[in-house]
Parts: sequence; structure tokens; C-alpha cells
Amino acid sequence: MKIAVCIKQVPDTTEVRVDPETNRLIREGVPSIINPDDKSGLETALRVKDTMGAVVTAVCMGPLQAEVALREALAMGCDEAVLISGREFGGSDTYATATILAAALQQLGFDLIITGREAIDGNTAQVGPQIAERLNIPQVSYVEDIQVESEHLIVKRMFEDCYQRIKVRMPCLITALAELAQPRYMTVRGIEDAYNAEIKMLAFDDLKDDLNPDSIGLKGSPTRVIRSFTKQAKGQGKKLTGMDVDEAVASIILTLEEHNII
Repeated sequence: MKIAVCIKQVPDTTEVRVDPETNRLIREGVPSIINPDDKSGLETALRVKDTMGAVVTAVCMGPLQAEVALREALAMGCDEAVLISGREFGGSDTYATATILAAALQQLGFDLIITGREAIDGNTAQVGPQIAERLNIPQVSYVEDIQVESEHLIVKRMFEDCYQRIKVRMPCLITALAELAQPRYMTVRGIEDAYNAEIKMLAFDDLKDDLNPDSIGLKGSPTRVIRSFTKQAKGQGKKLTGMDVDEAVASIILTLEEHNII
């Protein structure tokens, strides 16, 4: 069984700032991490490997520094790592990114593709489903549980107030929730092996037979970001003092009514 896990190196959003003039993320000095949902998907693949046997390949599209994320995946237990990188891919939105990843995955081969539900630096939840559409394979999103049965998967797909049990034939793609699996720690031996491991590089020339230059990068990206901004801090609260409980409750109710909350 061959499992490909798409991971993304993202800025730690707890430390992200936005340039108020350019509306671009200020990445300098911000630590990078593996996207949490992707890491959950990675752990799921490794558990399948531990219990049933599988070859797990971590696939990442990004600049050369994304190699750090791939070495972390190798240190966790992945068998192979592939970095898709090139100037031609710069500026790709989710549509163009899925096109590039699908071409690479088609070349690498797979029985199962696992992606995270969404990346914390974009929150679109689009890349996974778009890859599946490009490859014309079944897909199940928002997966919280998975069981492998021969040529099928039995997955639990979550909604806000309910869930579905779905049986899907492989090859297929699933998008993982962070709740799907708690990622394991890297081992000392794993870190040593990952440091010396070879990471396969795929550039545009390696994929050009399956890619139209007009469908990737900025040229192939229909999405345009108008403005980026950080979450605004809440205003200072009002502290009620010098009154008994009944008076405090009455004051709170009055405030809620004034704001049309109740």
C-alpha cells in the first residue's frame, strides 16, 4: 500500500503580523511549523504503516526551506520525502497549487492520498478536494476516523451536528481533521536518519509534460487577495463594582438588551 501525505510548512499564526501598508504577512522572524491538520494526516498514515504495512511519502510544495518540514516528517517515520519547488510555481493560489500537486502525485503513484482539512495560513479547505477532482478519484473531507479494509476505507465524516460513515474504494483522497490522530514525537534515531536522508526534488521541468504553464503560478491563479489583516483585539470590558448581586444582574441584562443580544 502506498500512502502520499501532502503537508504544508506554514507560519505559526500565533506570532503572525501583517504589514498595514502592503497587507502582506510579515514572515521574517516568525517560526514555521507543519500545518496541524496535515500533521494529523501524517500520523494517520504512519499508524496504517505500523499496523498493516505501507510506504508513506510526505509531499510538500514550497520554497527550499520547506525541506525542514519534510525532514521532520521523515524523523516521525515517513519512508520518503518529496519537495516540489520552482520559480514557475510562485504565487499559486489553491487552484494552481492543486494542479501542481496532482501532477506530482500522478507521477509518484498512490493508493491513498491524505491532506489536512485546511491550512492555518489560508483556511480555505480547497486544495485537498481540488487535487481529487484533478486526479478524478473519490474523496471524503472532514475525516475524524479511518479504518482500512483491503481495497476500501471506512471513514467517519464529521458535520457540525452529526456524522456519516462512508465506505470508499481506493485509490482515493481524504482530508483529515486535527482530531483524527495525535501526532507522535520524533525519535532521536529518526532525527539522525532524517538529517542524512535524501529528499527528492521535483521542479517544473520534471512535471512539464503534465502541466500547462498558463495554469500555474500567478498566471494560472484566478484568486486575488484584496486585503489581509490580523484579528483585532477586543475592547476593554466594564467591571461592575459597588452593587449587590441583584443590581449587577439587572445591569448586565440592561446592557445585553441595549446591544440587541436579548
